[in-house]
Amino acid sequence: MRDFAYAPLGVQTVAPMTLEAVDLHLTLGGRSILSGASVSLDGPGITAIMGPNGTGKTQLLRLLHGLNTPDHGQVLWNGRPAEEMTATQALVFQKPVLLRRSVAANLDFVLKARGLDRGRRDTLLAHVGLLEKARQPARALSGGEAQRLALARALALEPRVLLLDEPTASLDPGSVLAIERIIMDARDRGVKVVLVTHDIGQARRLADDVVFLHRGRVAEHAVAQDFFAGPQCPAARDFINGRIVA
Repeated sequence: MRDFAYAPLGVQTVAPMTLEAVDLHLTLGGRSILSGASVSLDGPGITAIMGPNGTGKTQLLRLLHGLNTPDHGQVLWNGRPAEEMTATQALVFQKPVLLRRSVAANLDFVLKARGLDRGRRDTLLAHVGLLEKARQPARALSGGEAQRLALARALALEPRVLLLDEPTASLDPGSVLAIERIIMDARDRGVKVVLVTHDIGQARRLADDVVFLHRGRVAEHAVAQDFFAGPQCPAARDFINGRIVA
């Protein structure tokens, strides 16, 4: 894929956010997903949430957003419950759900619903390289383009926290790099990014710190450089070396 027609959004001042997620327990369908997961985040940057399949990464992200409620424990953003802070956040799923409208209308809908300036639409579309496709049906976009539109909708909300669940899964390398560029721009503008990814290479490129989940708990939380240089937890070492852990 050729380099997409990217345009920076410009400087944004974002007030810092702190997270305290304490002793989170979650059971779904009779199966324990999280069993005492705790994590603290402070300040800007990109936090990668990693771990083997089925260890609770996506469910932790949903709890952080206040989309779901834990059976036990609490999630606090700046000292307030997660469900009271959803307006400060935006969540992008692995498979974006787009409206049966044009690319531009997908953004118009979000901006109008939040009472935001609809004049920002073209700036946002240019930022993710979709301005030339503004009048095309959103559901005719490729997988990478659809995810870039989902990111534009998220950024339209002017979030202080951007939560991403495997945003580049199953995409071609060019699309991956295009999306990573948008993520890094958000970080550079002060947005706190929490990224669930199974891609070790992506985490090495993007992450400032890594939260490693294993068997429903946070087995390790470290600065990314330290984590990849020498993880302290045996399960994390196995994961990095490509050995399956459960």
